[in-house]
Amino acid sequence: MTNERNYDVIPTGSGVPIKAWTRGVAVEDGAVAQLQNVASLPFIHKWVAAMPDVHQGFGATIGSVIPTRGAVIPSAVGVDIGCGMHAARISLTAADLPDDLSGLRNAIERALPHGRTNNGRPGDRGAWHDVPATHRALWAEGLGPRFEAITAKHPRIGRGATLEHLGTLGTGNHFIELCLDQDEELWIMLHSGSRGVGNRIGRYFINLAKQEMKRWFIELPDRDLAYFPEGTDHFADYLEAAAWAQDFAAANRELMLASVLEALRGVSDLPPFEGPLDEVRCHHNYVAREHHYGANVLVTRKGAVRARAGDRGIIPGSMGARSFLVRGLGHRESFESCSHGAGRAMSRSAAKKKLTLEQHIESTRGIECRKDAGVLDETPLAYKPIDDVMAAQRDLVEVTHELRQIVCVKG
Repeated sequence: MTNERNYDVIPTGSGVPIKAWTRGVAVEDGAVAQLQNVASLPFIHKWVAAMPDVHQGFGATIGSVIPTRGAVIPSAVGVDIGCGMHAARISLTAADLPDDLSGLRNAIERALPHGRTNNGRPGDRGAWHDVPATHRALWAEGLGPRFEAITAKHPRIGRGATLEHLGTLGTGNHFIELCLDQDEELWIMLHSGSRGVGNRIGRYFINLAKQEMKRWFIELPDRDLAYFPEGTDHFADYLEAAAWAQDFAAANRELMLASVLEALRGVSDLPPFEGPLDEVRCHHNYVAREHHYGANVLVTRKGAVRARAGDRGIIPGSMGARSFLVRGLGHRESFESCSHGAGRAMSRSAAKKKLTLEQHIESTRGIECRKDAGVLDETPLAYKPIDDVMAAQRDLVEVTHELRQIVCVKG
Protein backbone atom coordinates (compact mmCIF):
# COMPACT_ATOMS: atom_id res chain seq x y z
CA MET A 1 0.00 0.00 0.00
CA THR A 2 1.15 3.55 -0.73
CA ASN A 3 0.14 6.89 0.73
CA GLU A 4 2.28 9.07 -1.55
CA ARG A 5 0.45 12.37 -2.01
CA ASN A 6 -0.33 12.73 -5.69
CA TYR A 7 -3.58 14.68 -5.39
CA ASP A 8 -4.74 18.26 -5.02
CA VAL A 9 -7.40 19.58 -2.65
CA ILE A 10 -10.24 21.56 -4.24
CA PRO A 11 -11.69 24.29 -1.98
CA THR A 12 -15.30 23.70 -0.92
CA GLY A 13 -16.18 26.48 1.51
CA SER A 14 -18.32 24.90 4.23
CA GLY A 15 -18.27 21.39 2.75
CA VAL A 16 -15.90 18.48 3.29
CA PRO A 17 -12.66 18.52 1.26
CA ILE A 18 -12.37 17.22 -2.30
CA LYS A 19 -9.21 15.24 -2.98
CA ALA A 20 -8.60 15.21 -6.72
CA TRP A 21 -6.17 12.93 -8.54
CA THR A 22 -6.22 15.23 -11.58
CA ARG A 23 -2.70 16.57 -11.94
CA GLY A 24 -1.94 17.05 -15.62
CA VAL A 25 -5.57 16.38 -16.62
CA ALA A 26 -8.06 19.10 -17.55
CA VAL A 27 -11.23 19.32 -15.43
CA GLU A 28 -14.11 21.50 -16.61
CA ASP A 29 -15.70 24.07 -14.30
CA GLY A 30 -19.02 22.23 -14.35
CA ALA A 31 -17.42 19.11 -12.89
CA VAL A 32 -15.76 21.14 -10.12
CA ALA A 33 -19.11 22.74 -9.26
CA GLN A 34 -20.76 19.31 -9.07
CA LEU A 35 -18.01 18.00 -6.80
CA GLN A 36 -18.49 21.01 -4.52
CA ASN A 37 -22.24 20.43 -4.41
CA VAL A 38 -21.75 16.84 -3.30
CA ALA A 39 -19.14 17.85 -0.75
CA SER A 40 -21.64 20.26 0.84
CA LEU A 41 -24.09 17.50 1.77
CA PRO A 42 -24.24 16.84 5.53
CA PHE A 43 -23.78 13.06 5.40
CA ILE A 44 -20.52 12.82 3.40
CA HIS A 45 -17.89 10.82 5.29
CA LYS A 46 -14.46 12.54 5.48
CA TRP A 47 -14.16 13.83 1.88
CA VAL A 48 -15.04 13.26 -1.76
CA ALA A 49 -12.42 11.66 -4.03
CA ALA A 50 -12.19 12.72 -7.69
CA MET A 51 -10.50 10.39 -10.14
CA PRO A 52 -8.42 11.66 -13.12
CA ASP A 53 -11.18 10.86 -15.62
CA VAL A 54 -13.67 13.07 -13.75
CA HIS A 55 -16.19 14.94 -15.90
CA GLN A 56 -19.63 16.44 -15.60
CA GLY A 57 -22.64 14.16 -15.20
CA PHE A 58 -26.16 14.52 -13.83
CA GLY A 59 -26.06 15.65 -10.21
CA ALA A 60 -22.78 13.95 -9.35
CA THR A 61 -19.68 13.89 -11.52
CA ILE A 62 -18.64 10.80 -13.42
CA GLY A 63 -15.28 9.75 -12.01
CA SER A 64 -16.07 10.42 -8.34
CA VAL A 65 -16.05 8.37 -5.15
CA ILE A 66 -18.69 9.40 -2.61
CA PRO A 67 -18.71 7.85 0.89
CA THR A 68 -21.93 8.49 2.83
CA ARG A 69 -23.20 7.75 6.32
CA GLY A 70 -26.93 7.37 6.81
CA ALA A 71 -28.02 8.19 3.27
CA VAL A 72 -27.76 7.11 -0.36
CA ILE A 73 -28.01 9.31 -3.49
CA PRO A 74 -29.57 7.37 -6.41
CA SER A 75 -28.35 9.79 -9.09
CA ALA A 76 -24.80 9.42 -7.80
CA VAL A 77 -25.00 5.76 -8.81
CA GLY A 78 -26.73 6.80 -12.02
CA VAL A 79 -29.01 5.02 -14.46
CA ASP A 80 -26.55 2.43 -15.79
CA ILE A 81 -26.33 0.62 -12.48
CA GLY A 82 -23.61 -2.02 -12.38
CA CYS A 83 -21.98 -0.86 -15.60
CA GLY A 84 -18.51 -2.33 -15.73
CA MET A 85 -15.92 -4.41 -17.51
CA HIS A 86 -14.97 -8.03 -18.14
CA ALA A 87 -11.72 -9.04 -19.80
CA ALA A 88 -10.67 -12.59 -20.69
CA ARG A 89 -7.45 -13.93 -22.22
CA ILE A 90 -7.59 -16.86 -24.64
CA SER A 91 -4.79 -18.96 -26.10
CA LEU A 92 -4.60 -17.15 -29.46
CA THR A 93 -1.78 -14.73 -30.28
CA ALA A 94 -1.24 -12.11 -32.96
CA ALA A 95 0.36 -14.75 -35.20
CA ASP A 96 -2.90 -16.75 -35.21
CA LEU A 97 -5.02 -13.90 -36.58
CA PRO A 98 -5.98 -13.39 -40.23
CA ASP A 99 -4.77 -10.30 -42.08
CA ASP A 100 -8.36 -9.20 -42.63
CA LEU A 101 -10.06 -8.78 -39.25
CA SER A 102 -13.48 -7.88 -40.62
CA GLY A 103 -14.62 -11.51 -40.37
CA LEU A 104 -13.98 -11.47 -36.61
CA ARG A 105 -15.94 -8.27 -36.17
CA ASN A 106 -18.82 -9.59 -38.29
CA ALA A 107 -18.95 -12.83 -36.31
CA ILE A 108 -19.19 -10.95 -33.01
CA GLU A 109 -21.86 -8.59 -34.35
CA ARG A 110 -23.95 -11.56 -35.51
CA ALA A 111 -23.57 -13.38 -32.20
CA LEU A 112 -25.59 -11.07 -29.97
CA PRO A 113 -27.88 -8.03 -30.14
CA HIS A 114 -26.06 -4.70 -29.96
CA GLY A 115 -26.86 -1.05 -30.49
CA ARG A 116 -30.46 -0.19 -31.26
CA THR A 117 -31.15 -3.07 -33.66
CA ASN A 118 -30.92 -6.84 -33.66
CA ASN A 119 -29.08 -7.99 -36.78
CA GLY A 120 -30.36 -5.03 -38.75
CA ARG A 121 -34.01 -5.25 -37.68
CA PRO A 122 -35.04 -1.76 -36.48
CA GLY A 123 -37.22 -1.32 -33.46
CA ASP A 124 -35.71 -4.13 -31.39
CA ARG A 125 -33.45 -1.78 -29.42
CA GLY A 126 -30.83 -4.46 -29.06
CA ALA A 127 -33.09 -7.11 -27.54
CA TRP A 128 -33.31 -10.84 -28.24
CA HIS A 129 -36.18 -12.01 -30.42
CA ASP A 130 -35.83 -15.49 -28.93
CA VAL A 131 -34.02 -15.48 -25.60
CA PRO A 132 -31.45 -18.34 -25.55
CA ALA A 133 -32.17 -21.24 -23.21
CA THR A 134 -28.98 -20.59 -21.20
CA HIS A 135 -30.16 -17.05 -20.50
CA ARG A 136 -33.62 -18.23 -19.44
CA ALA A 137 -32.07 -20.78 -17.10
CA LEU A 138 -29.84 -18.17 -15.44
CA TRP A 139 -32.86 -15.93 -15.01
CA ALA A 140 -34.91 -18.70 -13.44
CA GLU A 141 -32.10 -19.64 -11.04
CA GLY A 142 -32.20 -16.39 -9.11
CA LEU A 143 -32.42 -13.15 -11.07
CA GLY A 144 -36.05 -13.71 -12.00
CA PRO A 145 -37.48 -14.46 -8.53
CA ARG A 146 -35.55 -11.57 -6.98
CA PHE A 147 -36.83 -9.22 -9.69
CA GLU A 148 -40.40 -10.34 -9.08
CA ALA A 149 -40.01 -9.50 -5.39
CA ILE A 150 -38.80 -6.00 -6.31
CA THR A 151 -41.52 -5.34 -8.87
CA ALA A 152 -44.20 -6.58 -6.47
CA LYS A 153 -43.44 -3.44 -4.44
CA HIS A 154 -42.55 -1.20 -7.39
CA PRO A 155 -44.45 -2.47 -10.46
CA ARG A 156 -43.38 0.39 -12.72
CA ILE A 157 -39.84 -1.03 -12.81
CA GLY A 158 -41.17 -4.15 -14.51
CA ARG A 159 -42.66 -2.31 -17.50
CA GLY A 160 -40.16 -2.90 -20.28
CA ALA A 161 -37.60 -5.33 -21.66
CA THR A 162 -35.67 -7.18 -18.96
CA LEU A 163 -34.88 -10.83 -19.70
CA GLU A 164 -34.79 -9.85 -23.40
CA HIS A 165 -31.78 -7.61 -22.67
CA LEU A 166 -29.79 -10.21 -20.73
CA GLY A 167 -26.60 -10.98 -22.68
CA THR A 168 -26.84 -7.92 -24.95
CA LEU A 169 -24.48 -4.97 -25.45
CA GLY A 170 -26.57 -1.83 -25.48
CA THR A 171 -25.61 1.57 -26.90
CA GLY A 172 -23.43 4.60 -26.21
CA ASN A 173 -19.94 3.90 -24.93
CA HIS A 174 -20.56 0.15 -24.50
CA PHE A 175 -18.30 -2.05 -26.58
CA ILE A 176 -16.82 -5.46 -27.26
CA GLU A 177 -13.14 -5.44 -28.24
CA LEU A 178 -10.41 -7.82 -29.22
CA CYS A 179 -7.07 -6.62 -27.90
CA LEU A 180 -3.45 -7.70 -27.91
CA ASP A 181 -1.32 -7.30 -24.80
CA GLN A 182 2.41 -6.55 -24.53
CA ASP A 183 3.15 -10.25 -25.18
CA GLU A 184 0.91 -10.32 -28.29
CA GLU A 185 -1.65 -12.50 -26.49
CA LEU A 186 -5.32 -12.02 -27.35
CA TRP A 187 -7.88 -10.65 -24.89
CA ILE A 188 -11.64 -10.20 -25.22
CA MET A 189 -12.79 -7.06 -23.42
CA LEU A 190 -16.44 -6.15 -22.73
CA HIS A 191 -18.06 -2.98 -21.42
CA SER A 192 -21.77 -2.97 -20.58
CA GLY A 193 -24.20 -2.71 -17.70
CA SER A 194 -27.73 -3.45 -16.56
CA ARG A 195 -29.33 -2.30 -19.82
CA GLY A 196 -32.94 -1.04 -19.92
CA VAL A 197 -33.96 -2.41 -16.56
CA GLY A 198 -31.08 -0.67 -14.77
CA ASN A 199 -32.11 2.56 -16.44
CA ARG A 200 -35.70 2.10 -15.25
CA ILE A 201 -34.56 1.35 -11.70
CA GLY A 202 -32.28 4.38 -11.62
CA ARG A 203 -34.82 6.85 -13.01
CA TYR A 204 -37.64 5.50 -10.86
CA PHE A 205 -35.76 5.90 -7.58
CA ILE A 206 -34.20 9.24 -8.58
CA ASN A 207 -37.73 10.58 -9.09
CA LEU A 208 -38.89 9.06 -5.80
CA ALA A 209 -36.00 10.73 -3.98
CA LYS A 210 -36.91 14.09 -5.51
CA GLN A 211 -40.48 13.65 -4.32
CA GLU A 212 -39.24 12.84 -0.82
CA MET A 213 -37.09 15.99 -0.75
CA LYS A 214 -40.18 18.05 -1.56
CA ARG A 215 -42.24 16.26 1.08
CA TRP A 216 -39.60 16.92 3.75
CA PHE A 217 -38.89 20.53 2.57
CA ILE A 218 -35.19 19.73 2.10
CA GLU A 219 -33.28 22.25 0.00
CA LEU A 220 -30.39 20.95 -2.09
CA PRO A 221 -27.64 22.63 -4.13
CA ASP A 222 -28.83 20.49 -7.06
CA ARG A 223 -32.19 18.70 -7.13
CA ASP A 224 -30.48 15.72 -8.83
CA LEU A 225 -28.70 15.08 -5.52
CA ALA A 226 -31.96 13.98 -3.89
CA TYR A 227 -31.32 11.20 -1.38
CA PHE A 228 -32.95 8.58 0.83
CA PRO A 229 -32.11 8.64 4.56
CA GLU A 230 -31.23 5.33 6.13
CA GLY A 231 -34.16 3.72 7.93
CA THR A 232 -36.76 4.75 5.37
CA ASP A 233 -38.55 2.21 3.18
CA HIS A 234 -37.21 3.70 -0.04
CA PHE A 235 -33.63 3.52 1.27
CA ALA A 236 -33.84 -0.24 1.77
CA ASP A 237 -35.81 -0.80 -1.43
CA TYR A 238 -33.33 1.19 -3.51
CA LEU A 239 -30.32 -0.70 -2.18
CA GLU A 240 -32.11 -4.00 -2.86
CA ALA A 241 -32.92 -2.98 -6.45
CA ALA A 242 -29.43 -1.56 -7.06
CA ALA A 243 -27.80 -4.76 -5.79
CA TRP A 244 -30.01 -6.77 -8.12
CA ALA A 245 -29.10 -4.53 -11.08
CA GLN A 246 -25.41 -4.96 -10.28
CA ASP A 247 -25.84 -8.74 -10.36
CA PHE A 248 -27.83 -8.48 -13.61
CA ALA A 249 -25.01 -6.42 -15.15
CA ALA A 250 -22.34 -8.93 -14.12
CA ALA A 251 -24.42 -11.81 -15.52
CA ASN A 252 -24.99 -9.80 -18.69
CA ARG A 253 -21.24 -9.55 -19.28
CA GLU A 254 -20.67 -13.23 -18.49
CA LEU A 255 -23.26 -14.25 -21.08
CA MET A 256 -21.88 -11.86 -23.68
CA LEU A 257 -18.41 -13.31 -23.19
CA ALA A 258 -19.80 -16.82 -23.77
CA SER A 259 -21.46 -15.60 -26.99
CA VAL A 260 -18.23 -14.01 -28.22
CA LEU A 261 -16.23 -17.16 -27.48
CA GLU A 262 -18.74 -19.28 -29.37
CA ALA A 263 -18.69 -16.84 -32.29
CA LEU A 264 -14.89 -16.85 -32.53
CA ARG A 265 -14.79 -20.65 -32.39
CA GLY A 266 -16.98 -20.64 -35.48
CA VAL A 267 -14.60 -18.46 -37.53
CA SER A 268 -12.80 -20.68 -40.04
CA ASP A 269 -9.81 -18.32 -40.27
CA LEU A 270 -8.93 -18.98 -36.63
CA PRO A 271 -7.22 -22.10 -35.27
CA PRO A 272 -8.78 -23.94 -32.29
CA PHE A 273 -8.11 -22.18 -29.01
CA GLU A 274 -8.49 -22.58 -25.27
CA GLY A 275 -9.91 -20.16 -22.80
CA PRO A 276 -10.65 -18.17 -20.89
CA LEU A 277 -7.18 -18.63 -19.39
CA ASP A 278 -7.33 -15.49 -17.25
CA GLU A 279 -10.23 -13.17 -16.38
CA VAL A 280 -10.65 -9.74 -14.81
CA ARG A 281 -14.02 -8.31 -13.74
CA CYS A 282 -15.05 -5.00 -12.19
CA HIS A 283 -18.05 -2.72 -11.70
CA HIS A 284 -17.63 1.03 -12.07
CA ASN A 285 -21.16 2.41 -11.45
CA TYR A 286 -22.35 1.02 -8.15
CA VAL A 287 -22.86 1.38 -4.42
CA ALA A 288 -21.44 -0.96 -1.76
CA ARG A 289 -21.12 -1.20 2.01
CA GLU A 290 -17.49 -0.76 3.07
CA HIS A 291 -15.42 0.23 6.10
CA HIS A 292 -13.25 3.34 5.87
CA TYR A 293 -11.59 5.45 8.56
CA GLY A 294 -13.31 3.74 11.46
CA ALA A 295 -16.84 3.79 10.07
CA ASN A 296 -19.18 1.55 8.13
CA VAL A 297 -20.25 3.60 5.12
CA LEU A 298 -21.92 3.33 1.74
CA VAL A 299 -19.39 4.01 -0.99
CA THR A 300 -20.81 5.14 -4.31
CA ARG A 301 -18.40 4.84 -7.20
CA LYS A 302 -19.77 6.72 -10.19
CA GLY A 303 -17.32 6.00 -12.97
CA ALA A 304 -14.71 4.60 -10.60
CA VAL A 305 -13.29 1.15 -9.82
CA ARG A 306 -12.49 -0.41 -6.46
CA ALA A 307 -8.71 -0.67 -6.08
CA ARG A 308 -7.92 -2.32 -2.75
CA ALA A 309 -4.43 -3.71 -2.44
CA GLY A 310 -4.31 -6.60 -4.91
CA ASP A 311 -7.69 -5.90 -6.54
CA ARG A 312 -7.59 -6.39 -10.30
CA GLY A 313 -9.27 -3.82 -12.48
CA ILE A 314 -9.73 -2.64 -16.06
CA ILE A 315 -9.17 0.93 -17.28
CA PRO A 316 -10.13 1.18 -20.95
CA GLY A 317 -9.00 3.93 -23.28
CA SER A 318 -11.15 5.18 -26.15
CA MET A 319 -11.67 3.44 -29.52
CA GLY A 320 -8.17 4.27 -30.74
CA ALA A 321 -6.22 4.41 -27.48
CA ARG A 322 -4.57 1.80 -25.31
CA SER A 323 -6.32 0.14 -22.38
CA PHE A 324 -4.85 -1.18 -19.14
CA LEU A 325 -5.32 -4.07 -16.77
CA VAL A 326 -4.27 -2.93 -13.32
CA ARG A 327 -3.75 -4.07 -9.77
CA GLY A 328 -4.91 -1.83 -6.91
CA LEU A 329 -2.43 -0.32 -4.47
CA GLY A 330 -5.00 0.19 -1.71
CA HIS A 331 -4.58 3.96 -1.34
CA ARG A 332 -6.72 4.86 1.69
CA GLU A 333 -7.36 8.50 0.76
CA SER A 334 -8.96 7.52 -2.55
CA PHE A 335 -11.18 5.13 -0.56
CA GLU A 336 -9.23 2.41 -2.39
CA SER A 337 -10.41 3.48 -5.83
CA CYS A 338 -9.14 4.37 -9.30
CA SER A 339 -10.51 5.72 -12.58
CA HIS A 340 -12.84 3.72 -14.81
CA GLY A 341 -11.47 4.92 -18.14
CA ALA A 342 -10.12 7.94 -19.97
CA GLY A 343 -13.09 10.21 -19.24
CA ARG A 344 -14.83 12.49 -21.70
CA ALA A 345 -13.04 15.63 -22.85
CA MET A 346 -16.16 16.95 -24.57
CA SER A 347 -19.85 16.18 -24.43
CA ARG A 348 -21.48 13.92 -26.99
CA SER A 349 -23.22 16.84 -28.69
CA ALA A 350 -20.01 18.89 -28.78
CA ALA A 351 -18.07 15.96 -30.25
CA LYS A 352 -20.60 15.54 -33.05
CA LYS A 353 -20.40 19.26 -33.86
CA LYS A 354 -16.63 19.75 -33.61
CA LEU A 355 -15.11 16.50 -34.84
CA THR A 356 -15.07 15.21 -38.40
CA LEU A 357 -15.36 11.77 -39.90
CA GLU A 358 -11.87 12.21 -41.37
CA GLN A 359 -10.46 12.78 -37.87
CA HIS A 360 -12.22 9.65 -36.63
CA ILE A 361 -10.90 7.53 -39.50
CA GLU A 362 -7.37 8.76 -38.90
CA SER A 363 -7.47 8.23 -35.12
CA THR A 364 -8.77 4.65 -35.51
CA ARG A 365 -6.39 3.70 -38.31
CA GLY A 366 -5.44 0.02 -38.09
CA ILE A 367 -8.48 -0.88 -35.95
CA GLU A 368 -11.37 -2.88 -37.38
CA CYS A 369 -14.34 -0.80 -36.23
CA ARG A 370 -17.14 1.45 -37.41
CA LYS A 371 -15.91 4.35 -39.55
CA ASP A 372 -19.14 6.33 -39.80
CA ALA A 373 -20.49 9.59 -38.39
CA GLY A 374 -22.69 7.68 -35.95
CA VAL A 375 -19.73 7.08 -33.61
CA LEU A 376 -18.15 10.55 -33.68
CA ASP A 377 -19.20 11.02 -30.05
CA GLU A 378 -17.06 7.97 -29.20
CA THR A 379 -13.99 8.80 -31.28
CA PRO A 380 -10.67 9.13 -29.39
CA LEU A 381 -10.54 12.94 -29.63
CA ALA A 382 -13.75 13.11 -27.57
CA TYR A 383 -11.86 11.62 -24.61
CA LYS A 384 -9.01 12.69 -22.36
CA PRO A 385 -5.53 11.32 -23.20
CA ILE A 386 -5.33 7.98 -21.44
CA ASP A 387 -1.60 8.40 -20.74
CA ASP A 388 -2.29 11.57 -18.74
CA VAL A 389 -5.05 9.79 -16.82
CA MET A 390 -2.78 6.89 -15.93
CA ALA A 391 0.05 9.19 -14.84
CA ALA A 392 -2.28 11.07 -12.51
CA GLN A 393 -3.20 7.87 -10.64
CA ARG A 394 0.17 6.17 -10.45
CA ASP A 395 -0.22 5.96 -6.68
CA LEU A 396 -3.61 4.24 -6.96
CA VAL A 397 -2.82 1.33 -9.30
CA GLU A 398 0.02 -0.50 -10.98
CA VAL A 399 -0.28 -1.65 -14.58
CA THR A 400 -0.07 -5.39 -15.18
CA HIS A 401 -1.07 -5.52 -18.87
CA GLU A 402 -1.14 -2.93 -21.62
CA LEU A 403 -3.71 -3.67 -24.32
CA ARG A 404 -4.12 -2.28 -27.82
CA GLN A 405 -7.42 -2.69 -29.66
CA ILE A 406 -7.52 -4.46 -33.00
CA VAL A 407 -11.30 -5.04 -33.30
CA CYS A 408 -14.03 -2.89 -31.76
CA VAL A 409 -17.79 -3.52 -31.84
CA LYS A 410 -19.73 -0.49 -30.62
CA GLY A 411 -23.23 -0.32 -29.25
